[in-house]
Amino acid sequence: MRPGTSSIDGLRQGYVDEGPADADPVLLLHGQPSWSYLYRKMIPVLVAGGHRVIAMDHIGMGRSDKPIDIEYYSYLGHIDRLEKFIEALNLEHITMFCQDWGSLIGLHVAGEHPDWFARIVVGDGTLPVLPAGIQPFPPVENPDDLNTQIVSPFAGLPPVQPPFYDENGNPLIPVGTTTGFGDWVVYAMTAASFHPAEVLEALTYFDVPPEEEAAYDAPFPSRVYMAGPRVFPSLVNDLPGLNDDAWAGLTGYAKPFLTIWASNDPGTLGRRETQDNLINNIPGAAGQPHTRLPEASHFLQDDQGAEIARRMVEFIAANPR
Repeated sequence: MRPGTSSIDGLRQGYVDEGPADADPVLLLHGQPSWSYLYRKMIPVLVAGGHRVIAMDHIGMGRSDKPIDIEYYSYLGHIDRLEKFIEALNLEHITMFCQDWGSLIGLHVAGEHPDWFARIVVGDGTLPVLPAGIQPFPPVENPDDLNTQIVSPFAGLPPVQPPFYDENGNPLIPVGTTTGFGDWVVYAMTAASFHPAEVLEALTYFDVPPEEEAAYDAPFPSRVYMAGPRVFPSLVNDLPGLNDDAWAGLTGYAKPFLTIWASNDPGTLGRRETQDNLINNIPGAAGQPHTRLPEASHFLQDDQGAEIARRMVEFIAANPR
């Protein structure tokens, strides 16, 4: 893959840029704690379909610079840098694919700048609208103290996931609980054992081979470089009052909008209700071939990347601008 960098706010913003430079761009946005490596299975299929493909690494992740102060990171900061990145690369007529925190960032930007985007595809993501004045979770106490006793929330999951839903999408066990996310906030921020590959391994349907686990961990040779992925879950406390206008913009988005979901994501973003909320409220979603992919979990790009990309190529061809 062809890496590139752009200077945003004095920091190096890393990205991959493949395919014909004169083609309309497909912008791929990852979440936490992954990076553009997550899209290694999708990029070749999209390029073979004739598209220019850009996979950006959020600041603090991948090949981007990694400020070590946790106070540097904020939800609005990530949004501002994505806007500047799009403008710096002069991207127009974008088809965006976004997942996890990539969706919280990307859908906000799309809601504020719908004219930048020709099409949008979302996988296991959303744009939460929380009322101003609330605090979803308590701030993490002593966030820079290293906790060697806290147990990984993924410790009990086998390499190949068990089924979390029946064939109709009904949960077989309690999934996506608020309490569980609160524990995740604390674990990511403070645990000595936290590292990206454990999360990717746990929240993919299939076993991730050791060499690919090493690649997910490679941008973070020590904990000092992990401020970005450590902070991301805590940024949910930034959300109240910030997404109302962006959601209003999305609910007026009439250009093509597609959801591609994993059928075995145990988190809140994997719920059928999360997918249906987008389908039922965004005009451009009407009549599109929305789906839930079997044998896929939260990081569906790793589980079913080629299939997602194939569906995107078909979606773009069926919805020319």
